[in-house]
Amino acid sequence: MKKDSVLVICAHSDDEIFGPGGTIAKYAQEGKKVYSIIFSFGETTHIHLKKPIAVKMRVKEAKEADKVIGGKGVRFLGLNETKFEKEAKEKDTYKKLKQIITEKKPAKIFTHSIDDPHTDHRAVYKIVTDTYDSMRYKCDVYSFDVWNPINFRKRDQPKLYVDITDTFKTKLSALRCFESQKIAMITLLWSVYLRAIINGLHNHCKYAERFYKIR
Repeated sequence: MKKDSVLVICAHSDDEIFGPGGTIAKYAQEGKKVYSIIFSFGETTHIHLKKPIAVKMRVKEAKEADKVIGGKGVRFLGLNETKFEKEAKEKDTYKKLKQIITEKKPAKIFTHSIDDPHTDHRAVYKIVTDTYDSMRYKCDVYSFDVWNPINFRKRDQPKLYVDITDTFKTKLSALRCFESQKIAMITLLWSVYLRAIINGLHNHCKYAERFYKIR
């Protein structure tokens, strides 16, 4: 069977855009089916709201962003933030990921970096790589950056640069769907531009995204 799908597995419902958003949009334009798997609803960023209201809002934003980039759907696993590793064992998350990978048969999987300072992001990295390593299924697995401007541990690993010059504006449009995440936008938007420009210089284009091949 032809592998024409891509999986993005992340912690919160904006990581898939902050990280590989331009690449997702590019792959979607090329006809690939891109699916986003999100560990948590990220409702704790709105402790002043009742959980069902915050969850509904975060899901709506993620689905809107997915439409902007041309994704084929978003699935939430419903784990609680800061408790991923514990709950992954209690809620059959490893089994669910195996089922998703087996069903979608991705050519590539994108997930968080082990160098990311955010504990949830590192937890997702571990769960995804442990799940992948336990399977016979083989495909390329790459990590992306969100909160880590510099990676030290993976500097000798193979890198994948994707020219997102034509889809960078699409990535920015998708980020604007997350209206509830204004603080994160203010904090991270400068790094989105900076990384795209620096990676573009490495790839001899205007804007690019860089990934490390981890499997």
